[in-house]
Amino acid sequence: MKLSRSRVPDILSLQSFEAAARHGSFTRAAEELSLTQSAVSRQIKDLEAQLGVPLFERVRQRVVLSNAGARLLPDAARLLAQVEMLALRAAGSRDVTGQISIATLPTFGSRWLVPRLTDFLAQHPGLQVTVTCRAEPFDLNEAGVNVAIHYGQPVWPRASCTYLCGETVVPVASPTLARQHADPILTAPLLHMDSRPMLWVEWLAANGETTTDGLRGHRFDQFTLLIEAAMAGLGVALVPTYLVERELREAALQIVRAAPLKTDAAYYVVLPNDRASDPACSAFLSWITDRVSP
Repeated sequence: MKLSRSRVPDILSLQSFEAAARHGSFTRAAEELSLTQSAVSRQIKDLEAQLGVPLFERVRQRVVLSNAGARLLPDAARLLAQVEMLALRAAGSRDVTGQISIATLPTFGSRWLVPRLTDFLAQHPGLQVTVTCRAEPFDLNEAGVNVAIHYGQPVWPRASCTYLCGETVVPVASPTLARQHADPILTAPLLHMDSRPMLWVEWLAANGETTTDGLRGHRFDQFTLLIEAAMAGLGVALVPTYLVERELREAALQIVRAAPLKTDAAYYVVLPNDRASDPACSAFLSWITDRVSP
């Protein structure tokens, strides 16, 4: 059963409410919104009548939120932010022939995807891209996202996963740290990803290193931080090769032992089930699978 449209607050009333709540003043809200104080007061009274609850209390010539107003404010602010974003996107899409929203893992996005997007956009002129960072699965349709890049297993609610590539990690360190140790892996601190706490243990076992502690060292929650730490000489990091292409090319990092390890999980391109035939999504899927090395 849907709520009657007559009981759905309009945007102007919510703007007046949010501004008055933020300023603690109808007058200052009116100044911000280029309205009269009486107009703001009337809109808030209408909103209170629609919702059936008082939203403000008068205290010493100031207005303060009631309990109901305090509960409403976060949702009202979030809705107004969404409307503002909608307006900005609409204003910025006058010359656009298509749009695609991509959610990507943070480091994959900054170090692999974004540097290559010029090629994709050159092949699809007029297409507008929005890129956001998300590390965990989420509802794509609810978030307004068309495509996601996912690391792990090919499981995502109400969406299909297309294999993109496996992952190979290599041990890297700064040239300075590498010169200071005969074998940095055995004597320097190890740098760990919080989400992969056993990766060094697995690498050491695969390479027959049984005398060193694979859990020692420092921990980070993002590959970006891990890579920066390795370049700063904090220790040796196990990182996917595609994330440090530039650093290896520019000798900011070096592979300290030619012993790559293939991880169990892989990267996938995720499309919502109702976007499988969308031209922009199909074009992106085709492009990125072509761009990723086998």
